[in-house]
Amino acid sequence: MRLATFNLENLDEPKSGGGPDLATRVRTLRPQLTRLDADLLCLQEVNAQDVPGGGRVFSALDALLDDTPYADYRRAATTNDKGTKPRDIQNLVILSRWPILHSRQYCHDLVPEPRYRPVTARPAEKAALPVHWDRPILHATIDLGSGRRLELINLHLRAPLPAVIAGQKQAPFVWNSVGGWAEGTFLAAVKRAGQALETRLLIEQLFDNDADAWIAVCGDFNADGREVPLKTIRGEVEETGNPALADRVLTPLELSLPADRRFTVRHYGERLMLDHIMVSRGLLAQFRGAEIHNELLTDELVAFMTGRQDAESYHAPVLARFELD
Repeated sequence: MRLATFNLENLDEPKSGGGPDLATRVRTLRPQLTRLDADLLCLQEVNAQDVPGGGRVFSALDALLDDTPYADYRRAATTNDKGTKPRDIQNLVILSRWPILHSRQYCHDLVPEPRYRPVTARPAEKAALPVHWDRPILHATIDLGSGRRLELINLHLRAPLPAVIAGQKQAPFVWNSVGGWAEGTFLAAVKRAGQALETRLLIEQLFDNDADAWIAVCGDFNADGREVPLKTIRGEVEETGNPALADRVLTPLELSLPADRRFTVRHYGERLMLDHIMVSRGLLAQFRGAEIHNELLTDELVAFMTGRQDAESYHAPVLARFELD
């Protein structure tokens, strides 16, 4: 079994305002998908396209997958809050060679919206406001045959970019005060940590149903190393202090690689490991190796500062290989 995750970086039809067209992006991204040769593929940042009558379809994704084996894979994807159609931007998609028995998205299903009253908002807020996650979590149960199932979770946690504070911004990246910027950064951290908590609570439910469950959590965590989201989802014994919970720990598979290979993003010269595949102990027993396809990775911040719009993604795909019993 080959399991991969890849943030496609706003896969969409071309928009007004420049940038590479879809055909150029397809020519750049498709070889990366071909190289992965994945049986299960978790994708992030898949935009949906509007069609007459108010519907939405994944025409850009269909164009990317055309003439590849993935075109015939089973598919699960996130939807809007009503569940009537795909979200307009940044959908999560799971592609599977095997049958998908069940899929569901989670967004405040296990963790209610926190409420918070901004202190730097202008004009001042009189009451606490709900803090809503930016994106749902996508869970699918995969039938691997012979009675074995894989519980696959695809996620895209909130980026550390500051959340909006009313009256505190002059432009998308220009703030009126350091205090406003700091409060926006705080709210972004709350959202990211909240998504991670909801993911861990879903994992807890899966373990409650089957203590030996094969669980894989894949996606763009927007967090590296020892940051809170990784620690929350991983659940190490060193954090809980309880050896009886050791069977519920997840393992980041990039730890099997040399330290100098563990990066999926270049950010102004710094190498960051933001995209992960984490698995339960039962699935770890079948693990045989990992790859991070970061050889051609370009620097996302340098591209932004120079106004360059590249056809490739600024995230590297991550692949894990398993030998199934």
